[in-house]
Amino acid sequence: MIAFQPGKYRRKIVLLWRYSILGLLSFILFVLAVSVNFLWLFGGMPDLKILENPKSELASEVISEDGKSLGKYFTENRTPIGFDEVSTNLINALIATEDARFEDHSGIDPRSLIRVAKGILTVNTSSGGGSTLTQQVAKNLFQTRSEKYRGFLGGIPVVKTIISKTKEWILSVVLERKYTKQEIMMMYLNTVSFGNNTYGIKVAAKTYFDKEADDLTVNEAALLVGMLQNPTLYNPLRLPVNALNRRNTVLAQMAKYDYLAEEDFETFKEKPLNLKFTVDGHNTGLAPYFRESMRGYMKAWVRRYNEETGSDIDLNTSGLRIYTTIDSRMQQYQEEAIREHMKQQQKIFDQHWKGRNPWIDDRGREMPGFIDKAVRRLPYFITLKNLVGEEEAWKVMNRPYKMRVFSWDGEKEMTMSPVDSIKYYKRFLRAGMMSMDPRNGHVKAWVGGINFKYFKYDHVKQGRRQPGSTFKPFVYVAGIDKNFLTPCDHVMDEPVTFGPADGVDGEYTPKNTGDSFSYQSLSLRQALGKSVNSVSAYIMKMVKPDAVVQYAHKLGITSELPATPALCLGTGDVSVYEMVGAYCSFANGGYKTEPMTILKIEDRYGNVLQEFHEKQNQELSENTAYDMLYLMRGAVEDPGGTAGRLSQYGVTQGNEIAAKTGTSQNHSDGWFMGMTQHLVSGLWVGGEDRSIHFRTIALGQGGRVAMPAWGAFMKKVYNDQTLIQYRKGPFVKPENYVKNCNTITTDSTGTYIPPARSDDEGVLF
Repeated sequence: MIAFQPGKYRRKIVLLWRYSILGLLSFILFVLAVSVNFLWLFGGMPDLKILENPKSELASEVISEDGKSLGKYFTENRTPIGFDEVSTNLINALIATEDARFEDHSGIDPRSLIRVAKGILTVNTSSGGGSTLTQQVAKNLFQTRSEKYRGFLGGIPVVKTIISKTKEWILSVVLERKYTKQEIMMMYLNTVSFGNNTYGIKVAAKTYFDKEADDLTVNEAALLVGMLQNPTLYNPLRLPVNALNRRNTVLAQMAKYDYLAEEDFETFKEKPLNLKFTVDGHNTGLAPYFRESMRGYMKAWVRRYNEETGSDIDLNTSGLRIYTTIDSRMQQYQEEAIREHMKQQQKIFDQHWKGRNPWIDDRGREMPGFIDKAVRRLPYFITLKNLVGEEEAWKVMNRPYKMRVFSWDGEKEMTMSPVDSIKYYKRFLRAGMMSMDPRNGHVKAWVGGINFKYFKYDHVKQGRRQPGSTFKPFVYVAGIDKNFLTPCDHVMDEPVTFGPADGVDGEYTPKNTGDSFSYQSLSLRQALGKSVNSVSAYIMKMVKPDAVVQYAHKLGITSELPATPALCLGTGDVSVYEMVGAYCSFANGGYKTEPMTILKIEDRYGNVLQEFHEKQNQELSENTAYDMLYLMRGAVEDPGGTAGRLSQYGVTQGNEIAAKTGTSQNHSDGWFMGMTQHLVSGLWVGGEDRSIHFRTIALGQGGRVAMPAWGAFMKKVYNDQTLIQYRKGPFVKPENYVKNCNTITTDSTGTYIPPARSDDEGVLF
């Protein structure tokens, strides 16, 4: 019989306790060493102030005046939401799959910790997974594994994993003390990636199912939660079978933890994915041209704000909320009107040029080398030529391959070379349109082109083209405001010749459309309504080009203008943005109001960083402004007016519209400016190059290529009962309006000439 030796086991027990205590103390010391970055071995920890206000990269959002999201600026497309904005199905799927004991632990799950320890001891880090949601939040929010927090030991494979895990444990405990379980869960859901540049559950629900996060079904929630393990491997667009299998795994987990009945699991796992994928990118959403224009402004604003306040705001990551003056309803209507009209115009243009190339010179002949010159101007070709030489560069440019291209019937795949694609896109007509409330300068709608994805150039503010006859009101207002003329006056439709005394070499005689003169006495309203060039020339000769330039500039035109007689026909390049702003001076009682696009900018917490206010300055008397409105109403209301066809859109009855059509030389540019009591809109239509246009004025005039889009847009606005503030009605007549029919008229030598009067001049108003 063996005698019992208690001392032998006592020593082993003591040693076990001693090693256990030593191990525990070592672990505590290790954790402390990591937390303070002892001897810079472990890398720093996030500051406690950051823990109190954890930040993630949030997209800055552009918001319309009526509260709709227009789009975002982002590096990572992310918009945070609260716990009450998430479907219960999603919460259940997340807990069942990612952290079944989430409600029970305090940031560190002992079972998970054992798995991690086992993995480390066996040098098998993959078996040590199972981080809690809180640990994943710590990793995602504070980037514990980034270079920023890496110490001297951070380059050793196994050691760096231990250090990173330790930091996440420390942060998890702190997070659990400072935040509720719901807050931690939303920190997770608002920061994780769902692939396809989609971050956070709000954006994911919108991207994959085109719905809000609180509307997600069980199957939809399971798919999104399943993607979290590996958004690339379980991408439902590229690997739908993988995604479906992973979704069913999540459904099984939900059934396992009683979030889903077994019979429901059997039903749900047989259902297809039913994606409604919608990319929320810079090319999509309302007002993409406006948003891109604002991007440049906002970058400059952020830079200036940071310099003045010492802040470190970033447009793409700081979650700014940019409240704009755009009305989402009017923006939608304007985009629809441009799309419908330009699709029709393109059909006419293609038929007009069928079998021929549309790039022609002043004599109507095709321009040789036109495409070659266009290719040589491309930055891509210039770079390619510098890299491989010109001969090889041309080979690349002429090598065909499959590409997706724009068409008015939707995107289509074609096989063509880069040179062929340039020829293809050169044939498309372009357009730009903007609408503005003249009372406060609020820009309500902005359409810079026909398709932002394929045509990035903004024809509202970036593009400048000859306005043609839409420039004539600046000539007329100079004559009226300087008391050379009154709206009661008549002018003979006859040739007006400019000579050396007018700053012209030789002689210059502007021609009317059709090269003919009626030799009739026309009222100013008739002349402007019918767009008679000789009358504009007569006024220009009277007031002088410098005066016209002065009036155009003080009313809102900022582009440099040529102070020459030809300016009376609109030969100086201007933008739609400038023209709309300047025309608003007529509709706003003579007050020039700068176009206003932003109301206020807030940070991610709702703090107002800056508010913006309208800027107005009276440049014309109310009487003169009203006189101009009266004259321009002739284009719509009088026989022979260039905008008379607006009646077919149902926008003229019970309404007053002041309008002006415009067509530049060779019909390269078609314009229309339309004013109602509370809305001023302008648009331009033309080719990318001035040499691309209709061959006849019958097809290329502003009244045909531009005006119909304005009529269609206003019809949509008037049919929307929620836009009652922009209803039909008369222009506001000044309270003390005086019919000023006194005039001082001179001939070319400055000699006073009594104006011709008509018997009905007293009923002009």
